[in-house]
Amino acid sequence: MSCLDGDICVVTGACGFLGKTLIRMLVEQEKNIREIRLLDINVKQELLQSLEECRGDIKLIAFEGDIRDSEFVRRACREATLVFHIASIIDVIDAVASSEMYGVNVKGTQNLLDACIQENVASFIYTSTVEVMGPNPEGEPVVNGHEDMAYRISLKFSYSKTKKEAEDRTLGCNGEPLQNGGRLATCALRPMYIYGEDCRFLLGHMADGVRNGDVLYRMSMREAKVNPVYVGNVAAAHLQAARSLKDPARRADVGGKFYFVSDDTPHISYSDFNYAVMSPLGFSIQDRMAVPLRLFYVVCFLWEMACLMLRPFRRVVPPINRQLLTMLNTAFSFSYDKAKCELGYVPKYTWQQARSNTTQWLAQQLPKQREKIWKK
Repeated sequence: MSCLDGDICVVTGACGFLGKTLIRMLVEQEKNIREIRLLDINVKQELLQSLEECRGDIKLIAFEGDIRDSEFVRRACREATLVFHIASIIDVIDAVASSEMYGVNVKGTQNLLDACIQENVASFIYTSTVEVMGPNPEGEPVVNGHEDMAYRISLKFSYSKTKKEAEDRTLGCNGEPLQNGGRLATCALRPMYIYGEDCRFLLGHMADGVRNGDVLYRMSMREAKVNPVYVGNVAAAHLQAARSLKDPARRADVGGKFYFVSDDTPHISYSDFNYAVMSPLGFSIQDRMAVPLRLFYVVCFLWEMACLMLRPFRRVVPPINRQLLTMLNTAFSFSYDKAKCELGYVPKYTWQQARSNTTQWLAQQLPKQREKIWKK
């Protein structure tokens, strides 16, 4: 197994959900990394302090700035050997303006790729998403899908469109010549819905459940099974991708490819997953959706039309739209077999460990959520 001895790593989105998990894994498992550069808009001192005891001789350097700033990005990549590009705007209700989404997700990625070529960075790993596949608006299901399958992709969210374009640009730069005579190697990872400690979506669902008398809302039919992935396992996949790109024997095979990242979390609907991690805290879940699915689509359509009519005067975003409803109610699961075979990825955490860690974290957050809601 090739290690990252002597590497200088740049991690974008360093203070985010996945970013800080990856950084901790790097300092704990790759003791001979030379330097990790934490790139984010605002690098929190608490993160640096939390890593102090386990970092050993690894240098941790904060780079505060915006990936849309090409000069800043180039400075951050100078003399680096590896970039983990995790930073992006995540938005599944189209609340963020398309221009801002494109600027961060696409132009920011291109700035990083250009900087890698200019500054002789050897390897680039892009954090994509399963949503670059869909589901398409017709809700065509996928069960245990794989990288070579045919699927009619028709993306509606600005988020999924910009992530797909950024992924395409990343893979298109594989093999680009560097200034020092080497070549850039790139790959992309497509995680399923990521859960775990610090997952803001889980916090939101828990808060909704508290407001509803500790009853979780059912927004997904039971048969709409997906396979969420634990954040620690996504970080482990990133580390394996980096090791593979550094290994001369595997670099050519991995470069230019994308890989789905899942783990052994049971295939389950989004709503039933929320119940699986929150039921130990006393939450129940609605037996069925409050509104029949077909009627829900009609309601979403009317919401969308009303918001569209208001758009010239005020930007109003419906809490749910038809495409999000499709995503929540489409069976959409993917295998990690190719990542296992080519990257050597094996989930680091079992479902039992991942569920326990997530539930313990939610238990710590629950009193704060109750207090916030009671104050209102």
